[in-house]
Parts: sequence; structure tokens; C-alpha cells
Amino acid sequence: MTTYAKPATRPVMPYFSSGPTKKRPGWSPASLNDACISRSHRSKPATSKIKEAMKLAREVLGLPVDYRIGIVPGSDTGAVEMAMWSLLGARGVEVLAWEAFGKDWVTDAVSQLKIDPITRVAPYGQLPDLGAVDFNNDVIFTWNGTAAGVKLPNGDWIPDDRAGLTIADSTSACFAMELPWHKLDVVTFSFQKSLGGEGGHGVLILSPRAVERLETHTPPWPVPKLFRLTSKGKLNEGIFSASTINTPSMLVIEDAIDTLGWAKSIGGLPALIARSEASLAVVKAWVETTPYFGFLAEDPATISNTGITLSIIDPWFVGLDDAEKVAIAARLDQRLQDEGVAMDAASYRDAPPGLRIWAGPTVEPSDIEALLPWLDWAYVEIRQVASAAA
Repeated sequence: MTTYAKPATRPVMPYFSSGPTKKRPGWSPASLNDACISRSHRSKPATSKIKEAMKLAREVLGLPVDYRIGIVPGSDTGAVEMAMWSLLGARGVEVLAWEAFGKDWVTDAVSQLKIDPITRVAPYGQLPDLGAVDFNNDVIFTWNGTAAGVKLPNGDWIPDDRAGLTIADSTSACFAMELPWHKLDVVTFSFQKSLGGEGGHGVLILSPRAVERLETHTPPWPVPKLFRLTSKGKLNEGIFSASTINTPSMLVIEDAIDTLGWAKSIGGLPALIARSEASLAVVKAWVETTPYFGFLAEDPATISNTGITLSIIDPWFVGLDDAEKVAIAARLDQRLQDEGVAMDAASYRDAPPGLRIWAGPTVEPSDIEALLPWLDWAYVEIRQVASAAA
């Protein structure tokens, strides 16, 4: 095994958590000084702030003018489940899953709503057969598998003349990937992903087709207050004009306004995507040279540019049993933290053991570049110790 010298360069900001993610460049607590705190969220100043945050999100994402956007409780999970509980039941349902969060929506559909959906589940690193999907059904999927580092390469597989609705959990895709809005009827995200925001709140985006479903379909199951999108058979427009279902954090709102303002200042969505893609390009170049790491995503077209998920491909590691692999990966993550070069870079708890490096637009590509030699160095050190103890 090659011996690696301890790298001389460290990331300036060693924050690679997949959520909440790194704050925008230049952020400080002073960025929140204008937050509308100590006021009712129903007050004019507070509702003005909520409207401003949603207006900025609409502008940066490039939403069609007839799509609604509003802040909802429960982070991205709350937004997805709100859509499922409120919209499903009018026709058949298909749920696509290739990692942990997609499997959560399978569980909701099968075990909670009990709607007997078609489920298309693929192993970590792969996508289901997209060509087999029947769009006479409502279709639920994640655009980017945060836990697997596997994204949809495009929306070409979704027909424009579909009969059912498309519900896309896009929490780690919004603000970092191009989304074909005309092919998506429900899109969800949380501030804590590509914007580096704080947790607790989700954002729900609805197409006119989704609104029509809400106003013509009554679900056959009880809908909790936090999930109710209609009132007396009509869309509750208040949710999409700052009259939130429950009390939002005005600090979270201010933080979103601050980061969305930064996004606009650097060039909007194209600039955000370019920053994330630049980080992925750095990792791709390194993967070509390292003998120890590879992408969990098997198809290069599906490699995520936000939650970059790495497998350990060294034959010695591959030959270990599952418990040993988990232990080695945990030691690797801890070693990186001890050195102060990568915080929270462990793979998702249900994913194959490896590393997951967040490379969304708030992360500097130069910090990704500085991190990568440390991965080889730390892995070789840990392997040598483990081999000597065996």
C-alpha cells in the first residue's frame, strides 16, 4: 500500500454535513439582525418577511407564474407528507425509491395510507426502471437521493400529457439542479439543504394541476390540521400568501432571506448550480486517481452534485465482513473530525458504509479540493493500524 504524507493544506471551512448544511460564504449571526422577532407571525412586519422569503425563492428557482409556493411545518418531510395526505386517493399510485427517504414515502403509502401502491425500489447506487412507470397513476419520487448520492439525470422520462400527478421530493435538488417545472406538479424542499438554512420548516410548491386535484378530490382518510391544504373545498390560499398553518421561526425566515439575497447577488440559479458542479468536478478528477474510493452511484449520469456519496472500493475493505466495514468507515469519519478537516462526513446510517460529502452551492469548491487528500491519508493510516492488529 502506498504511504501518503499528511496533507499540508486544510479546508478553510470543514463543514460537509448533508443537513443542516454549511452557511453561505461570509455568513455571521449579524446576518439575522433584521429578523422580525418578538412580534406575532401574523403582524404586518412578519408577514411581509414571509412574503419576501417566498418571493425571493420563486425568483431564484424560476418558478412559473401560476405555481404556488408557501412555507409549511415539518421540514421537507412535512411538505411531502402534506402533499401525500391531501392529494392521493383519486387514482392509482406509484412510489419510486432508491434510498432511505424514498423508502419512507413507500412506508407512508403502504402502511399508513394503505393505498396499495405500485412500488419500484432499487438498491443504493441505482435507479428503478423509469421506463416502466405508468403516468396514469400519481407518481412519488425523490429527485436527488440524499442518502445515496444518486439523482435523476433529467425529466425526459416524465410525459407532458400525463394523467396523474408527479410529486417530487426535491429537498437536495432545489437551488443546485435544473428542475423541469412543467413536468412536476408538487415539489418540496427545506431551507437546511442547498441554502444552508436552519431546520424545522419546509416549502411546498404546487402546479395548477395539483391545485385542481385539491379542489375536486376529498381524501378518504382523516387529514390532520397540519396537513390541510383546503378549506370548504377550495385551496387555502393563505398558506401561499404568508398566513402559515402554524407559527414559523422568524429567525429561519430572516436566514432564508439573507441567503437568497446572496444567491441573487452572485448570479442566481445558474451561479448556484455552477458552484455545486465545480465541486463535483473536483471529486470526479480525484476519483480517477485514488485507488481507495469510488462513487456509490453506478451510472455516471446519476452522480449527485450535492450529496456526493463515496464507497470504499479498496479490495482489502471489500473483503471485510459487514460489521468490520461499518467500524472502519466510522473510524475514518472520526479521524477526519479529529483532524478538523471534515465535520459530519459519515455516510447516512442506512446506506452502505463510506463517506458522504455535501457539495451544495454554499460550499467552496476549494474546500472540497483541500479535503480530498485527507481522505486517502486517513484511510491508509486506519488500514495500516487495522491490518497490524489483525
